Amino acid sequence: MRLRPPARLVLVLVGVASLMTPAYATAAREYRVLQLNLCHGGLNTACFRGAATIREALQVITAKRPDVVSLNEICREDVPELAAAMGGGFGTFAPARRPDGTPSRCTNGDEYGNGLIFRSSVAGEVSSAVYAAQDGGPERRVYVCVEYPDLIGCATHLSTKGGVAKAQCAAAIGLLRGRAAAGKQTVLAGDFNLRYASTVGPDVQDCNAPPFYRKGDGSVQHVFAANVGYVRTETTWLKYTDHPALLVVLNRR
Repeated sequence: MRLRPPARLVLVLVGVASLMTPAYATAAREYRVLQLNLCHGGLNTACFRGAATIREALQVITAKRPDVVSLNEICREDVPELAAAMGGGFGTFAPARRPDGTPSRCTNGDEYGNGLIFRSSVAGEVSSAVYAAQDGGPERRVYVCVEYPDLIGCATHLSTKGGVAKAQCAAAIGLLRGRAAAGKQTVLAGDFNLRYASTVGPDVQDCNAPPFYRKGDGSVQHVFAANVGYVRTETTWLKYTDHPALLVVLNRR
């Protein structure tokens, strides 16, 4: 016959188990950040593949089930099309700028730049701006952010000139660092045109600062995050653009 432990012992064991289990463990939830540089503006003919790029992006978004997608080298009208794979979530777009301040254009005439799409349909507060540091080329680089009461997410695409990209990266981290230091859950994703542990130019880690940490694709795409846990990183080869899809899985409170 199997003996049951005394009721008092059961209560003691339960109490010990509760002390050993972190209070946040059951409250944390997975939050999936997908970074895509789609080369869809037509400006770079070496990687431009037209409508096939958007079809492939729709497939990877459907497969990876992100909570937020950060987009580079897209046209404005790509955002609502890609949002369909997110259940019609909230999306926004910020054009890169020409030296005269007017929006950069895709070869089809649409505005060209960066986008963010959230699975949530709730609209956040949108902000965007041109970086102070620029390389003198035809495209002035920008960032775009969406802020919610409990989260701020940003997308960016930096200069191909290493020193300028490093300055832009530091500016983006500096823009967000105060709110991150105050405890705001923060995510910054994009094509930084900087590598980790680089031997031929500035290191992307040089622009990092607490409380942020960084995860990347082994090349120039990165996700910086603060006040969220880290689970894993996945990269997926894409046929119709010159960058892989970078998925960084986080844990949010």
